[in-house]
Amino acid sequence: MMNIEWLGHAGFRIAGSRTVCIDPFQMQEGEKADLVLITHPHYDHCSPADLKKIAGPETVIIAPIGCQSKIAAGRFHYAEFRNIQPGGKVSIYGAVISAVPAYNIGKKFHNRHDDWVGYVIELDGKRFYHAGDTDFINEMAGIKADVAFLPVGGTYTMDAREAAHAAAIIRPKIAVPMHYGSIVGSADDAEKFEKSVAHSRVEIMQKGIPEELI
Repeated sequence: MMNIEWLGHAGFRIAGSRTVCIDPFQMQEGEKADLVLITHPHYDHCSPADLKKIAGPETVIIAPIGCQSKIAAGRFHYAEFRNIQPGGKVSIYGAVISAVPAYNIGKKFHNRHDDWVGYVIELDGKRFYHAGDTDFINEMAGIKADVAFLPVGGTYTMDAREAAHAAAIIRPKIAVPMHYGSIVGSADDAEKFEKSVAHSRVEIMQKGIPEELI
């Protein structure tokens, strides 16, 4: 059994044989994570205050190098920081974490040369793709995933239409909209995404409610 919980914005907790948290932001106290994955240094993705809530003495944090000083300044305890960049891969605690490109096209917010990332997570025989803050990019054609978490809020990332195109290229079994409802985007964007996706099951998750999606 694997539970997936939307933490709000772009944050998720995947709980199987290990617990993996991605980009926790404005979350409540929760169980300690074995692995925490950060996509890039922006405050709504790399939040030391939120990391402190879920980091324990065995927690390994994986993130682009630009996050390291920010995390260290949070002065909380964790086991290890591991730097990663697009193309990198880490095997730890029975999970395989692969970093993939995430960047904007025609926007200034997430530059390709910053080497910020999305992640493909292999855990308990399932593959999860967290796109990070990105537009639709050609590299998505190489992504294979059972579950894809895709930003739909626009402005800083793909909008609902672009995210639906990404889902059509990746063809996950389940597509989950994210990056809406707090800083940018609304539930309308998630619904537009759901209506536009033809080949995957769309799950619009409720914040803070774990679901056994797969």
